[in-house]
Amino acid sequence: MKLSIIIPVLNEANTIRETLFSLQALRREGHQLLVVDGGSEDDTVAYASPLCDELLSGTKGRANQMNLGAQKARHDVFLFLHADTQLPENAVANIQSGLQSSSKVWGRFDVRLSGSHFMFRVIEKMMNWRSCLTAVATGDQAIFVKRDVFEQISGFEPLPLMEDIALSKSLRKKTRPVCIHETVTTSSRRWEAFGIWKTIFLMWRLRLAYFLGTSPEKLSHRYRFGNK
Repeated sequence: MKLSIIIPVLNEANTIRETLFSLQALRREGHQLLVVDGGSEDDTVAYASPLCDELLSGTKGRANQMNLGAQKARHDVFLFLHADTQLPENAVANIQSGLQSSSKVWGRFDVRLSGSHFMFRVIEKMMNWRSCLTAVATGDQAIFVKRDVFEQISGFEPLPLMEDIALSKSLRKKTRPVCIHETVTTSSRRWEAFGIWKTIFLMWRLRLAYFLGTSPEKLSHRYRFGNK
C-alpha cells in the first residue's frame, strides 16, 4: 500500500522543513508527498519545494488546498497532514493494518500536543476519547481515507472552517473510522499563544455553534477574532 500525503500550508516557514524532513524516508519508499500552498508570503514555498514530490499553488483555505492535492494524488490512500504535525515511525504499517483488517475505509490517529503543560495531557485524552466515541476526527489527527471513497463523497466541502468535521460526518455514513492509538504529535503553539483555557472555551463555543447550525463562514470570523 502506498500513500499520497497531502499537506496544506500557509506561511509555515518556521515549521515546514522539520515536517518534510521527517517524511523523506517515506518518499524513498515510494509514497507521494504533495504540498499545497495557499498564498504564503514568507519562505514556505522555497523551503518546501526541494523536499516534496510536487508543490502546488491554490486558493487559500485548507479544504480547497487539500482537494487540489487530492486531484494530483496518484496513490489509493490519501493522508491529510497539517504542516506542524509529525507522524509516528510506524504510521504506514498502522494505516495498512487498520484498513486491511477491517471493512473500514478511513481513519485517524490519536493526537499528542507538543507542550509540556499538564493540561495538554488532559486535552489529548479528551480529544482522542471524543473522536472514537463520535466517529468525528479533526485535521490534527492526520485523517486518512481510501481514494475511491474520498471521490465518492466529492472530497472536502469548500468550507472556511470545520471542513474536517464535515468530512468526518460524510465518511462515517460509510463506516466508523479506524482509531489508531499510536500518536501523531502536533504543535501546541496556538494553545500557548492564545492561552490554554481561552482556546478550550473558544473551540467548545465554535463546535456547539456549528452543531446548532451556525454557518462555517460566521464561525471562521469568530475564530479569527477570538484568536487575536
